[in-house]
Amino acid sequence: MTVRRWQRDEVSKLVELGLVEDEPAGLVVDLRSEDPRTVVGEDESVPFVDLTGMHSQGKDVLMSAIGAVIDRGDFILGEAVGRFEEEFAGYCGVAHGVGVDSGASALELILRGLGIGPGDEVITVANTFVATVNAIHHSGATPVLVDMEPTTYNLDPEQVAAAVTPRTAAIIAVHLYGRVADMARLRAIADRHGLSLIEDACQAHGAVQQGRRAGSFGDAAAFSFYPSKNLGAFGDAGMVVTNSDELADRIRLLRNVGSVEKYRHEVPGFNRRLDTLQAVVLRWRLEHLEAENAARGRSAAVYGALLDDAPIVFPEVPVGNAESSSVYHLYVIETGERDALAGFLGDRRIATGIHYPIPIHLQPAYADLPYGEGAFPATEAAAKRILSLPMYPGLTVEKTAYVARAVHEFFAG
Repeated sequence: MTVRRWQRDEVSKLVELGLVEDEPAGLVVDLRSEDPRTVVGEDESVPFVDLTGMHSQGKDVLMSAIGAVIDRGDFILGEAVGRFEEEFAGYCGVAHGVGVDSGASALELILRGLGIGPGDEVITVANTFVATVNAIHHSGATPVLVDMEPTTYNLDPEQVAAAVTPRTAAIIAVHLYGRVADMARLRAIADRHGLSLIEDACQAHGAVQQGRRAGSFGDAAAFSFYPSKNLGAFGDAGMVVTNSDELADRIRLLRNVGSVEKYRHEVPGFNRRLDTLQAVVLRWRLEHLEAENAARGRSAAVYGALLDDAPIVFPEVPVGNAESSSVYHLYVIETGERDALAGFLGDRRIATGIHYPIPIHLQPAYADLPYGEGAFPATEAAAKRILSLPMYPGLTVEKTAYVARAVHEFFAG
């Protein structure tokens, strides 16, 4: 199939699927051009994430809210923190939100709040960002890793069940790339063995499974608001959400140097508070989260339509509807020619990423864990093959199509 014929067929497919308007002249001309780079212009590129575009709408409202904090001077645990905690907890469908300084702190404080520490084991997946396992380590517990499901890239419940020992205290389910892990099966395992079930929802703000949002399935959930997340602050920030009154109170104590009353400290706590200025930003961003997640979903649909016959593998994702959906924090493909493809796309001013190139058990930081190369074959195979394509709310159909066309051009040789 020639590139020129593919362009005509794929534009027709986008129209047929309702992903673009009927005969969008600019898109058709750009896709039919001999040089694919005319889609983005000589001086443009397709960034991996565009934070400036995400923050451009409603900027005056945001600056006014920041000014109000400056006028009040309530920079530490101020009014906006409590309001955002209530709003985000309500969005997730849980009773409590406790703002902290990062997603990593959220995970660690959940473990500490549950009384998990030395002598305990916590099961999680080898295919995750290192902060998941760092939280277990810093709590004093022992990380126990399992492999991922090859189809979803989330942790494999069968392997979780096999990893439970008398020392197991908790399971951390990582909702990788924006898709909720199999929480029904993991909940059944946790209940059967009397374990805590914790969600690492740092990539899954607004993701849905069986009509419920990420953060509402476990005993508690950790969210990161790192700037590039679907719901991102202007720096580091995070939150714990939970339905447990006791756990929420305990984490509020731990995050604020062990104190609920000034200069009276009940426990040796930490300084892990969410800054008021970040809470202001996050309240503003939360208003746009559903629309931005929907935009990510549309870009994913364009990728899927234009790449469905490319020689690549996609993670399995739920059909996007009210009952189950991914929020596409990342759009990941898999190919045995990953590095060459990434270089080819880079030459065409298309940025890509790898999430993640080195599994946890092969990281120098965790060389002391009892796992060597070959311990988790699905995770290790994926680490050599996965490539993340550009994904952000402002990604246009034209730029998405440009990326897809470049992928096809690479495999066409």
